Amino acid sequence: MTMKSPFSLVAEAFGKLGEQLKAPDWLVDEMQHRVVLFLNHVLMQEPEAQARLARQQGRVVRVQWRDFNLQLAATPAGLCERVPEATPDLLLTVTDSSPLDLARHAVRGERPGVRIEGDVQFAAEVNWLVDHVRWDLEEDLSRLIGDAPAHQLARLGSTLAQGLRRFIASLPGQDRAGGA
Repeated sequence: MTMKSPFSLVAEAFGKLGEQLKAPDWLVDEMQHRVVLFLNHVLMQEPEAQARLARQQGRVVRVQWRDFNLQLAATPAGLCERVPEATPDLLLTVTDSSPLDLARHAVRGERPGVRIEGDVQFAAEVNWLVDHVRWDLEEDLSRLIGDAPAHQLARLGSTLAQGLRRFIASLPGQDRAGGA
């Protein structure tokens, strides 16, 4: 008889729970607004990213995971705006259905599995943004609390993230190359 890992049992339980829970529409709407604000904050710190996105003005990308989706259009300023239901130029569907799988990818610094449908050139631009645009948390913290404390907090966060990655990699069922 094959015994399941307790971690796989927990993952299955969370997966079933996630299928049954549905966030209220107002909460989903508010979270989507916050995501757009955050994306635009990060984009405003990267002039090259804004220029590339401005060239895609009016193009719509739809990101979908399970029942959740977010449709964004590129603005003339090279930022993002939410758009109502429309035919997207690019559809990105996250293929990992388990929230724990997504968290595992995030902890490892990996991208989740994504199915891409639509305009290849637009997909290449979105891929460039994903590869090259990063949030400079330390810079934002330094505006609030000063350079030295922000640097110390960033070092602490980096150390904690490395420890978490090592812990996840040491769990049963995890290969040493980073895959499950």
